Amino acid sequence: MKTNKPTAKRKKPSAPRPKLLPVSEETRRWSTLLESELLSWPGVIVKRMFGFRALYRGIRIFAALPNSRGFGPDASILLKMKIMPPSLSQRAKSDSRIARNTPGNGWFSFTLSSDTDLHDALEWLNGSYEAAGKGARR
Repeated sequence: MKTNKPTAKRKKPSAPRPKLLPVSEETRRWSTLLESELLSWPGVIVKRMFGFRALYRGIRIFAALPNSRGFGPDASILLKMKIMPPSLSQRAKSDSRIARNTPGNGWFSFTLSSDTDLHDALEWLNGSYEAAGKGARR
């Protein structure tokens, strides 16, 4: 006798997850410098997540800094913006260090190659921080 059990829908095969690679000591140093600055911003908390330091503004994640693992061989920080403001979007098009090939919707990466990139990284992190603050109040 046939039963009328609901059948589970098959999920579409998703893209393979990027491999998390160990990061260099220099990348860890950059992450530590950025984290120490970000912790001075209002409402920022840090949690460990899959070899990264996840940065939150209240309850919303706005960035991830590599701690022991990173996406790819380069030193990249991850920025979360569901919708990038038009001014930042224009800037991102002209900045070769910004990439959208990160896992998940709304994530962008910023590649660090020297100490001089830390200032620009903070500007991008500020944009992500501000985007996380919009509508975050409960």
